[in-house]
Amino acid sequence: MTNFLKKAFTDMAESAKAQHEVDKANFEAVKAESKANFEENKFHNSYAKAKENAKASWEDAKLSPAERQAKMQKEREEQIAASKKRTEEANARYNAAKKN
Repeated sequence: MTNFLKKAFTDMAESAKAQHEVDKANFEAVKAESKANFEENKFHNSYAKAKENAKASWEDAKLSPAERQAKMQKEREEQIAASKKRTEEANARYNAAKKN
């Protein structure tokens, strides 16, 4: 029993370390992307882009609560579908790598 618990806690610790590395890599990627986006768009926030963003926000403001809720639900469903697709692709890559 003690070996089982020792192994279980060791596995959990290794898993936590691995997840920490993944999280750290993702954070660094997002940080680098944000930095690149900032530099690319520095001094390029045009009046037209600001006006376009304001128009989109005004269109959202004119929606009724039911319409806004439906729009948000549609966006959530699209995000879930994209996440599922990414998960399927990752699982396919994992299975391909596992076979090799």
